[in-house]
Amino acid sequence: MQAKELTQYPVGAERAILIVTAISASLLQLIDTSIVNVSLREISGSLGATTTEIAWAVTSYAISNVIMIPLASMLNNLFGRRNYFTISILIFTIASFFCGTADSLVTLVIWRFIQGIGGGALLTTGQTIIVEAFPPEKIGTANAIFGMGVILGPTFGPTLGGYLTDNFSWHWIFFINIPIGFVAAYLSWRFVKDKIGAMKPPKIDWAGIVLLVMAVGGLQYVLEEGTTKDWFESKEIVILSLITAISFIAFIWREWTYEFPAVNIRLLASWNLALGSVLNFIVGLILLATVFVFPLFAQIGLGWTATMTGNFLISGALASAISMLVVGRLMAKDINPKTIMIAGAFMIFGFAILMSFSSPDSSEHNFFWPFILRGFGIGFMMSPAMVLSLKGLKGLNLAQGAGLSNMIRQLGGAVGIAIMNVFLTHRNAQNDNYLVQHFNIYNEPFQEKANLLTQNFAAQGYFKDDAQQMAYKLLDASLFKQQSIISYNNVFWTVGLAVIICIPVILLIRNSKEKMGEKIEVHME
Repeated sequence: MQAKELTQYPVGAERAILIVTAISASLLQLIDTSIVNVSLREISGSLGATTTEIAWAVTSYAISNVIMIPLASMLNNLFGRRNYFTISILIFTIASFFCGTADSLVTLVIWRFIQGIGGGALLTTGQTIIVEAFPPEKIGTANAIFGMGVILGPTFGPTLGGYLTDNFSWHWIFFINIPIGFVAAYLSWRFVKDKIGAMKPPKIDWAGIVLLVMAVGGLQYVLEEGTTKDWFESKEIVILSLITAISFIAFIWREWTYEFPAVNIRLLASWNLALGSVLNFIVGLILLATVFVFPLFAQIGLGWTATMTGNFLISGALASAISMLVVGRLMAKDINPKTIMIAGAFMIFGFAILMSFSSPDSSEHNFFWPFILRGFGIGFMMSPAMVLSLKGLKGLNLAQGAGLSNMIRQLGGAVGIAIMNVFLTHRNAQNDNYLVQHFNIYNEPFQEKANLLTQNFAAQGYFKDDAQQMAYKLLDASLFKQQSIISYNNVFWTVGLAVIICIPVILLIRNSKEKMGEKIEVHME
């Protein structure tokens, strides 16, 4: 008890510098989760990749993030927090340079994967640095500060990406990281301190690490490539699915029973952390999947530019920032965090339902309030979920619990992007089949529209055959636009259903004053 009272927390300028260092490093990692989204068309054109292939530029980064995030606690203890955090920032920064110079899809994917290896430490270690800079009674404020960064990163990523792509080139979405990265590395080396009493792991759990890589990598590959390879009609997908399932089971058994696990999944014995992990997975899916889907919807379905798409998302980002401050105040007044989270879930549900009624005539005005709702909703869900998930955990368990939570949120985002791709492909095919039945030369309204367009083109001086071909091309483009918008509407409706799942999970979370993590800490140590 005395030790707790004598604990010294940084104050004033020292705390401010630590927060700036941790947030800037975390933002580097988070912005690059989504910055490429608005530039996918330009990157695929430059590198000669299809839309399906270019998705690997997003998911390769997410995969290495998911793998590295839960290992951060072990690696922090192995190398020392300051060394590991600084080296990770430098790996991320150097990989960013090579991403920007990539001249093929394979090169880009490889360097994005390496970039994710560096970035994996930034989020978890950054959160731990911020949380440990505040006394226990201000843990809500600490999580609100960190949560603001978590939300602003993926939201401002497309804004920055759109501006750089339209005004310079897609290469600059990676080059922009270089000066920020070197400044963050300097601040880390200068001000971040190693945790007092941190012990190096007696053994490195290589088997657990390999099983984690096989499980996460296999799952992502199956989800990304399943559609193009006709799912379980492909022997490759069947074999990889079996390997993935076996790897997941073996990984869970290994980490639960091994004395020095790479990922301490025994912390999931904490009821709140287990339920919080489910919430984190869904929040990650909603946060990253919607930021991935909306730029595609706006550019393909509505014809927006990358800059227009990115700029539009600023309003939602500001709503997120404000919501995190509001949540911090509400929690400081002892408002039940579960009430705050349920309110957030209904806000996101409202966003999804409103977005599911989009049409070819929709404009920024139609999307403004839905994205304000989304911003507030995610803010209202994320910070209380983090606080309740980690409630009762302390010391090493707190750092490992934060890593586990962040891993699951990133995994939710990576899986969400892959699922949305699969869902979009499936719905596009279904909607195309439906529309073609009512949109062909044997359909009277279609013929009337085609004849009218043909006459208009002919009146402009085109030959009849050319005018007719132009009319059909215009109608075909209209069909594609309608099909795309219907498919994206279906996606947003599905997101709404995913949010509803959160409500019973939230109700099951405990908000008692008991220290739910103490038993786990005694058992683990």
